[in-house]
Amino acid sequence: MEDVAEPPEESKTTVSGRGAVAGGPVPATLRHHGDAEATPGLVDFAVNVQGEAPPAWLRARLAAALDDLARYPSAEHDRRARAAVARRHGREPEEVLVLAGSAEGFALLPALRPRRPVVVHPGFTEPEAALHGAGLPVGHVLTAEADGHRLDPAAVPEDADLVVVGNPTNPTGVLHPAADVRALARPGRVLVVDEAFADAVPGEPESLAGERLPGLLVMRSLTKTWALAGLRAGYALGDPALLARLAAPRPHWPVGTLGLEAVIACSEPAALAEAQRAAGELAEHRRVQAAALAEVPGVEVLPGVAPYLLLRLPAGRGAEVREQLRHNGIAVRRGDTFPGLGPDHLRVAVRAPGRAALLVEALAAALVGVAA
Repeated sequence: MEDVAEPPEESKTTVSGRGAVAGGPVPATLRHHGDAEATPGLVDFAVNVQGEAPPAWLRARLAAALDDLARYPSAEHDRRARAAVARRHGREPEEVLVLAGSAEGFALLPALRPRRPVVVHPGFTEPEAALHGAGLPVGHVLTAEADGHRLDPAAVPEDADLVVVGNPTNPTGVLHPAADVRALARPGRVLVVDEAFADAVPGEPESLAGERLPGLLVMRSLTKTWALAGLRAGYALGDPALLARLAAPRPHWPVGTLGLEAVIACSEPAALAEAQRAAGELAEHRRVQAAALAEVPGVEVLPGVAPYLLLRLPAGRGAEVREQLRHNGIAVRRGDTFPGLGPDHLRVAVRAPGRAALLVEALAAALVGVAA
């Protein structure tokens, strides 16, 4: 995959027509994710999953459910999963749709039949890929690095009938004020808020998961905090009628027994307390890693609060540095597949200080080597 040209610096949020052509194949860049870079044998800073495996108690819980795999997933199991999520967010079970990962929720967005969908970028690209693949013209609202990638609600076109925004946003790590996200809600508009990393921020500030706004859909993932990327587990929150429209194209038994059990287990009070402790530890790791990377000559660490850091490298050096890191056993996430970013952006996952030190040392060496 070729590097794409770096966009010009912009001083404010702008509306872009990129991706606004209906039909045709989905651009490969929209389907590029960190797992493609984190191949076996590399130290993984490309994928944002925390931990090498689920905690022992969660593995035991899933193992205990293996004896149920001879039976189809039951409506009662789905009901219990929805009830657990509803209790977690102060909602009703009918306001919960259990998903095979939040990515499934994005894949279902074309079922809502939007005419003027808009995605706030830089952001997770699967929503746009799904909409584009359905032949829909997708507009962009690009946030600006010069403005800290802050969301400007006024920049979203009034006629947009579906708006997708991440909070915190991937890959910038920016946490938008709930009031700004809430301001995007309109009669006749579906507002999709990707909160895949909300539980990795201590206290989950600015979340809309417990709110009832017309047209609001909140997508949540369990795969990052609980190291369940291979299982696929998440859910959507919203008005029951809206969830029914979203779920209309799904097959029967869309979420397996283990996925349903994971949703229940990770929504219980003890799990929530553990997740909050982990979020606090992660925030400290982020602070240490960001400070160490900022000391590397030529590296700019962009502000954010998520379990990943967005870096800007010296102009024209990003692709070479990334390849040098790979040669030396380090996988990082390229930034140029995110609309609004360029080849000199890298996203790196936050890791414990001992492992983060490997990245800092390798990045410093790579920059020296490329400069020479």
